[in-house]
Amino acid sequence: MNVYDGERMAELLAAEGLAAAADGEDADLVVLNTCHIREKAAEKVFSEVGRLRREDGSRPMVAVAGCVAQAEGAEIHRRTADVDIVVGPQAYHRLPELVAAAAAGHRAVDTDMPADSKFGALPGRARRRAPSAFLTVQEGCDKFCTYCVVPYTRGAEVSRPWAQILDEAKALVDAGAREITLLGQNVNAWEDGGRGLHHLIEALAALPALARIRYTTSHPNDMQDGLIAAHRDIDKLMPFLHLPVQSGSDRILRAMNRSHSVKSYLTLLDRVRAARPDIAISGDYIVGFPGETEADFAATLAVVRAVGHAQAFSFKYSPRPGTPAATMADQVSPAVMDDRLRRLQALIGEQQHAFNRASVGARTSVLLERKGRHPGQLIGKSPWLQSVVVDSGAIGDLIEVEIAAAGPNSLTGVVPGRAAA
Repeated sequence: MNVYDGERMAELLAAEGLAAAADGEDADLVVLNTCHIREKAAEKVFSEVGRLRREDGSRPMVAVAGCVAQAEGAEIHRRTADVDIVVGPQAYHRLPELVAAAAAGHRAVDTDMPADSKFGALPGRARRRAPSAFLTVQEGCDKFCTYCVVPYTRGAEVSRPWAQILDEAKALVDAGAREITLLGQNVNAWEDGGRGLHHLIEALAALPALARIRYTTSHPNDMQDGLIAAHRDIDKLMPFLHLPVQSGSDRILRAMNRSHSVKSYLTLLDRVRAARPDIAISGDYIVGFPGETEADFAATLAVVRAVGHAQAFSFKYSPRPGTPAATMADQVSPAVMDDRLRRLQALIGEQQHAFNRASVGARTSVLLERKGRHPGQLIGKSPWLQSVVVDSGAIGDLIEVEIAAAGPNSLTGVVPGRAAA
């Protein structure tokens, strides 16, 4: 979602006559688009601001945008004199007027969450050639997990209107996008006039030039029957599902206010796999949540083994100011969290490598997205979101390849009838 917001801010500034600079050294304005989910990400903002000061003592105009801006507000100005603009994720459509205010010598702050959606104030999508595009359809969260700042920094759940999404999707496809990933904090909570995410996916699938559709991130409680059926019925919907569970312990899930149990989560995955047997499952896990015992962590490892992931993201619990979990008793020590994260990531890594190895010898489609590390190499994505390295084709091509080799993080593909380089 931050990638999407960054693109939209760049388009907004381009509409005002600004052009992209090669790097911070050349820039008149640097916009730092930020995340507040974890403490280290927030602290990176201030170290990055310091690095923007040049050897001669000058610096570009600096705007801090995104969730750190929303959470910290004017406190950012109190911590450093090197930030000119602070703008939250729901107010970045006002960036041009904030830049004008900063140019006039004012330190500008806008962390409002206006009733009118920012999307209606943004310019039309810029012409682009990238084969894969992000499209935000839903923002905010009403779940209030006890560890999470999203409801406070992104606000309540809001769904973008049907027509607005389809117009933006058509613009992206007309500009060369062959794959669209629908985004939201709880993307499967999207609804408009009684229509759910599966109706939206069905409408997008009718765009002839759009080859692939994905969505992320979902909440287990919003996984509707229609969306599960869409994985069975809509060929353009890729066989990949990112569905966070966060812990394998029901006791910890209750403390997290996750509103689902381990059993309900695993039962849901069984239903998804029954609809689409080849679907790849991704997830999120937090280790070291307050009160987590070794038995609770063992239950998480058991869930990971039961799921069998194509990939997964795992994190140490990070206390966020203002969230209920930050003041809970029995905070887990950093050393224990480090050990548990190491063991969890080792298991997830084994599963990811096994998933990749199972692809060897299979034929699959790959959407080529960017150049590889070596001359002549291109990198694309399989339907299961695996990175595939090939030595033929052009960026934007959707080609058929045979998987010749698999590593922990990528695959090697060859066009059938050609030997691997």
